[in-house]
Formats: sequence, C-alpha cells, structure tokens
Amino acid sequence: MSVRPDHWIRKMAKEHKMIEPFVDGQVRDGSISYGLSAYGYDIRVSDEFKVFTNVHNSVVDPKGFDEKSFVDIKSDVCIIPPNSFALARTVEYFRIPRSTITLCVGKSTYARCGIIVNVTPFEPEWEGFVTLEISNTTPLPAKIYANEGIAQVLFFESDELCEVSYADKKGKYQKQTGITTPKV
Repeated sequence: MSVRPDHWIRKMAKEHKMIEPFVDGQVRDGSISYGLSAYGYDIRVSDEFKVFTNVHNSVVDPKGFDEKSFVDIKSDVCIIPPNSFALARTVEYFRIPRSTITLCVGKSTYARCGIIVNVTPFEPEWEGFVTLEISNTTPLPAKIYANEGIAQVLFFESDELCEVSYADKKGKYQKQTGITTPKV
C-alpha cells in the first residue's frame, strides 16, 4: 500500500470522477486553502451545518439518535458554541476506487484554534458527500467558514483489490447526499 501523489489524484479525478467538483491546485485567495496538494486533496465544508443543542435535554444515543439534538443552519459562516460540536458535509462528492482507501485529517489552521475535524476513512468503493464531525474544544465560540478548506484527504492505493468493498456490503452510508446522522 502506498500514498498516492498529485498526478495520480488528478488522473483519477478527471478520468474516473473520483472528486467532483475537482480543483486542480491549491486555492488560497484569502481563504483557508483547498484543492489538490502534493499528496492529498484539501476538501471544503459546504454551507449546511447541524449544530448540537441541549434545548430539549436529549441524550446523544447512536442507536436512537434524536434529530432534535441539532439546530440546522445554512450560512456562509457557522458559529460552534464553546465545547460543542457540529456536523457538516463536504462541497465535494467522492467515488473511491476499489483499490483505494483514504484517511482524512483536519487542517492545521483550524487545529491551531482548537477546532478538531474527525472523519472516518473512505472505504474502497464508497461514494457520496462526506459527513464531517467538527468539535470546538475551546471555552470560546468558534467560527467555521463555508466553501473553504476544512480537512485534507490522503489516498492510499493497494497492490491488491479487497475481497469485499463498501459497495459489496451495501454500507449504510453509501451515496449519502446530505449531512447524515448516525444509523444502526
């Protein structure tokens, strides 16, 4: 298994629609950077957010998730309350090849502000918009900018194809189109 460089990512994006829309190069024009980098792709957060709230005194339960735990926000900026959490989605839609798995890590610009982005690996043959988990670990409100960089995806390609892909096992988050909350 090896990490794939920019020319491989560019080829896969153009020939196989692995990333749509695809930005060929880094965009930095006063925004938090996004687009193709040397060994990865910096993804953007869309303008759709679900911010945790405790208005209804809900318990967070992955087996019985209460949609009233969130406030839906559509905006160019999202303010995450202190020590709180939000879900969002990427601008980009992904189609991961059967020979590939990804790791996604938060951008250092946000990490240096106490904002942690968690994303699980994109498994072989998974596709969809990525649901992002954004935690504000600080005692202050945190600002997230829509349509700007939020995390970097690293692509790893195997020498062999997996026996069972995410599509083969009919994964529950396959082809998700919006912010997807927990499913069992």
